[in-house]
Amino acid sequence: MELNLRDKLVIVTGGSKGIGLACARAFAREGARVAIISRDPGNVERALAGLAQEGIRAAGYAANLSAYEDAARVVAAIEDEQGAVDVLINSAGAAKRYEPEALDGNALRAGMEDKYFPVANAQEAVLARMRPRGRGAIVNIIGTGGKMPTSTHLSGGAANAALMLSTVGHAAHYAALGIRINGINPGHTLTGRVEQSLALEAKRLDISRDEAFARTAADVPLGRYGRPEEIADAALFLASERASYIVGAILSVNGGRGPVI
Repeated sequence: MELNLRDKLVIVTGGSKGIGLACARAFAREGARVAIISRDPGNVERALAGLAQEGIRAAGYAANLSAYEDAARVVAAIEDEQGAVDVLINSAGAAKRYEPEALDGNALRAGMEDKYFPVANAQEAVLARMRPRGRGAIVNIIGTGGKMPTSTHLSGGAANAALMLSTVGHAAHYAALGIRINGINPGHTLTGRVEQSLALEAKRLDISRDEAFARTAADVPLGRYGRPEEIADAALFLASERASYIVGAILSVNGGRGPVI
């Protein structure tokens, strides 16, 4: 299937690891020009070096996307150096998990600072530049915690719920301006972020990490965790012209876990 992504400029936030890195790799292999953003300059350099070993060229930028000013700065720098942004893949942010008894004002605020604002700020900074051009596609990679609450992911889940509302609300407005916005809710996915969840689950149930992993995988109808590349494939489609009539969708990529209408 031809996705017509060749030579498109794609920003991937959170692009140095996990799902974001898988997205950067997938878009580059489709012939897109890719710029990754991560908070940690060291992570950016390591990601670029790893991609280079695979024959993939990408540009890298460090920014704290929790601050809108930094998001606007880095998007401006990318456009100055690389050209007009065609696609934003928002994979930044990961909210820490807490036992419910450990939630306090700082933990509640951290859920928004660590997950909601990195995505929302990057989106607003890119939209400010897409609006005058009247074209573009945005895919926000969010998380099932906004639909399926778990006791150890309440602050992060609330941020995910806010992102889903924001994604759908923005999509309804910006479609008329030529900009498509959609979201993806990944289920259990094999990235480094899964380890904190497994550690909390193992502690709560007094079992080993491996047993917690096996139980979680068994809870998925497909019987396994997802791979970052499987989330990236969904992002490729939603960002492409093949999804030209899809607006405001929140696509679950979760192996069938937690079926909802």
